Order: sequence, then C-alpha cells, then structure tokens
Amino acid sequence: MFRTLIALSTATALLSGCTLIPDSLRPDQPVPNSWPQGPAYKTEVSAETGKSLWGDIGWQDFFTDPVLRHLIQQSLDNNRDLRVAALNIEVAQASYRVTRADLLPNVSAGVSETQKLTPRQLSSTVPQKAVTTRNYGANLGVTSFELDLFGRLRSLEEQALEKYLATEEARTSTQISLVAEVANAYLTLLGDRKLLALTEETLQSRERSLELISRSFERGVDSRLDVAQARSTVETARTNRATYLRLVDQDKNALVLLVGAPVDDSELNAGNLDTMRFVEDLPVGLPSEVLLRRPDIVEAEHTLNASNANIGAARAAFFPTVSLTATGGYASPTLSNLFQAGSGAWTFAPQITVPVFDAGRNQANLDSAKASRDIAVAQYEKAIQSAFREVADALAAKGTWTDQMISQNALVEATSDSYRLSKARYDRGVDSYLTVLDSQRSLYSAQQDLVSVQVSRLSNLVTLYKVLGGGRS
Repeated sequence: MFRTLIALSTATALLSGCTLIPDSLRPDQPVPNSWPQGPAYKTEVSAETGKSLWGDIGWQDFFTDPVLRHLIQQSLDNNRDLRVAALNIEVAQASYRVTRADLLPNVSAGVSETQKLTPRQLSSTVPQKAVTTRNYGANLGVTSFELDLFGRLRSLEEQALEKYLATEEARTSTQISLVAEVANAYLTLLGDRKLLALTEETLQSRERSLELISRSFERGVDSRLDVAQARSTVETARTNRATYLRLVDQDKNALVLLVGAPVDDSELNAGNLDTMRFVEDLPVGLPSEVLLRRPDIVEAEHTLNASNANIGAARAAFFPTVSLTATGGYASPTLSNLFQAGSGAWTFAPQITVPVFDAGRNQANLDSAKASRDIAVAQYEKAIQSAFREVADALAAKGTWTDQMISQNALVEATSDSYRLSKARYDRGVDSYLTVLDSQRSLYSAQQDLVSVQVSRLSNLVTLYKVLGGGRS
C-alpha cells in the first residue's frame, strides 16, 4: 500500500506540468535601431553578419600589455567583490534546488515509542486501577506533500531558476566591470607617474633658471621682480610635485584594492603610457545585437521572467490545494513483536483546502505580483536605454579623442617653440623675463593636458569595450 501511494504521488508530481504563468514577452527596445550619426561619430558601424563584435573578444586579446594582463588576472583570482558575486551564485543555486525539491515527496523514516498512563478513576479495568500502556512503531511516511495540480510549485521553481540565472549574469557583469576598473586604475597610475616625471623635469629647469637669474640680479642685470617671478614658478612646480607624489601612491593603493593582493612596484615601473596600445578597429554591430548580449541586460530580462513566474504562483493560490499525508510500517504494544506478521499498519490522509474567505489576501498578492512584473518591465527598458546611451557616448568620444590628441601634440610643439624663442630673445636682452615665464607656463600646461588626453583616450577605449559587453572570457 505504501509503495503504491509513493508511486502515485510521484507520478502526479511529475505529470503535473500545468502552470498559470503568463506568456513571457520581451518588451520592444525603447531605443533607435541604429547608433547616432554626426561629426563626432567617426567609427563605421557594421551591420554585416558573420563579423566579430567587440564583445566576442576576450580581455586577454584586447589588453596586450603584459603588466596589465597580469594585474587583471590577479584581480580575477583575488578580488573580494568578484568572490562575493561567485558566492551569490552558489546561494541562488542552492535556493533553486530547495524550491525544486518541493516538487517531489519528502519521505522520512521514524521509530517511535509511546507510553501512556491512565489514572485509576478513568480506567476500564475491573477492579479499577492505574494502567500504563506502551506502543512501538516503525514507519516510512510522506507528510503534507502538495500535488501541484495548478502549477504553484512549478511557478515558484521557475522564479527561483530565473533568479539563479540573473545572479550568474550579475557575476559576469561584475567581472567585466572589474576588468575595466583595473585597466583604468592602471592607466591613471601611468598618467600620474608621467605627470610626476614631467613636473620633476620642469622643477629642475626652473631651479636652474632661478639660479641664473639670481646671479644676474647680483650683477645688476636683472631686477628683484625677475627673481621673485622665477621663484614663484619654482614653488609652483614644487607644489605640483608634492601633489603628483601623493596621487601616484594613492593610485597604487587603488590597484592593490582592486587586485586584492600586494602589487610589485618593479612590475608597475615597467609600464609606459606612451607604448600602451589597445585594439581599436573592430566592427561594433547594431544596437539589437550589442545591447541584448550585455550581461546587465540579460540579468534584467531574467529578473523580468522571475517576476512573471511569480504571477503564476499568485494565480494558483486561488485554486484548491491538494496535499497527501501517508505512512506505512509496523506497530506493536511490545518491542519484541514489532516486526512480526500481523503488525503492519498504514495511514492515508488526503486533504483538499479550498480558499473561501481570506479578506482579499490572495487578490492583494496577485496585484502585488503584477505590479512587481510591471516594475521589472520598466527596469528592463531603462537598462536598455542606459546601455544605449553609454555605448553612444563612448562611440562619440572614440571619434574625437584621437583628433584631440593630435591637436594637443601640435600645441605642445608650438608652445615649445614659443618658449625656446622667448628664452633666446631674453638671453639677447630683447624681451623681458615675463615673456619667458608666460611661455614656460603655457608649455607646462600644454604638456600636462597632453598626458590627460592620452589617459582619457585609452580609458575611453576601455569603457567602450566594457559597455559593448566584452571581457567575459
């Protein structure tokens, strides 16, 4: 009898595939079908099939610098945020297994002993006396197993599965962000280190100029004003040097946090901003190809599906619930006779619960589930809109940073010539030292801006790679 009950309940559970989950429809993309066009967008967007997208390239192929590769690999091995994201996947996976286990009967075995004392006043013995009775039992049982006739449990299983898949995509998104953060932190370090070297070189040059002007003042050639102006440029350079010394060490600290382990200074010193190169000339693809492959968009879609599945569970609550409780085994008043012939016992207690009056609880749960689904739809659409804006901004920047760097290089050359000529005129006594100072300040400022443009241009390539969904492998 017991085996029959178990087989019946298991078959019912496996064959009960009906759910009340609404049809899942992916909302239309609330963005244009093509990327923006204009003077800033110099990257040709390829619509041809069969071409690789940026997201198809692993970070090992995109980042060619060996030092940066090693830093990224270290971060993937040690970063605590990424470790938490991986552990969140394990939590979601375990939660899914728990929910899925509810679809099958929970069979438990038990051995029991019951002792009961009947007082003399209630005893049926003649003459009346207190009686102690003992019962022993051994059985297997299925307790309150719900037959999922209307798909409530399967809806909850679907919801747990979608949450698990969303967590996996969240980890992928965290990994891509981590790769980009490490690359940008390394670029910032290289930029600040180059600015520090430029400032130290400028400080040495200005200290030599101050020494020469001080000697000229002692000979009565230059004025005290020239000395004061020269000294101000020296102190400005010293102030900037202190700033960049601080920034370089803070940049290293940021890298240590991202990498999750100590960073070798000798390894960092091998990097050079001027030789840093990333892959640039790759087809981008259309928005429908790019946006729907981004892990954060896929995560939002799984979250939407989970909210949709929750509606099915809320709908099933309006229908009757059928549950089974069954046990089969042996019972005997004496332990020695527990397993003898004739001591077999079983119970079978099916229960049907029909919701009659719940003060609107089920309807409220259904309304809440529908509202949560509508929120997930809005969040999915917002994620697509934000992704479109991020890619469009990065494409616009990619089309202009190269031109800006070329112009900035030309500006550095022009200010360098201006400084050289003004210095020559001052040495011949044709111009005042104020002209030299202005040219010197302009040159130093142009050189600083060039370094900033170099860092920004490379950082934008990293950002573009990130927003196009790269770095999965």
